[in-house]
Amino acid sequence: MIKAIFENVKKKVQPNMLAMSIGVVYLWFGSLKFFPSLSPAEGLAINTIRELTFGILPDSLSIFLLAIMEVCIGVFLLFNIWRRTTTMVALFHMALTFAPLLLFPSESFQDAPLVPTLLGQYIGKNLIIVAALLTIMQKRSFTTTIIKNKS
Repeated sequence: MIKAIFENVKKKVQPNMLAMSIGVVYLWFGSLKFFPSLSPAEGLAINTIRELTFGILPDSLSIFLLAIMEVCIGVFLLFNIWRRTTTMVALFHMALTFAPLLLFPSESFQDAPLVPTLLGQYIGKNLIIVAALLTIMQKRSFTTTIIKNKS
């Protein structure tokens, strides 16, 4: 009986592990942004949003909206809610996380473009998240295609 329960959970969780792990990261890092000075990326996020919005949004509002977006992405990925739409929003968010490489090159690189600072490394790791999100989208459309072809 325990083995059957384990197998049932495994069947449901295993195909979603990639999305769930990204969801945990989004939920974790997004939650930190609700508390001033707790997120190590807060200053970078505020400066980037200020540059991208030409200073229209107040800093406190911009970081709050970012926190909400990241937490929602995390929860939606974790619980498989609107997976395709959430993945597309996450990919858009990820694209914007690379903006500091162009907006703040002196903070992103020690010797541009091949020697990143710790900040540059923090941004660079997002390439892995982008690849994982693209894999999630591809997996979903591949599964849908297989199901349609069997009908």
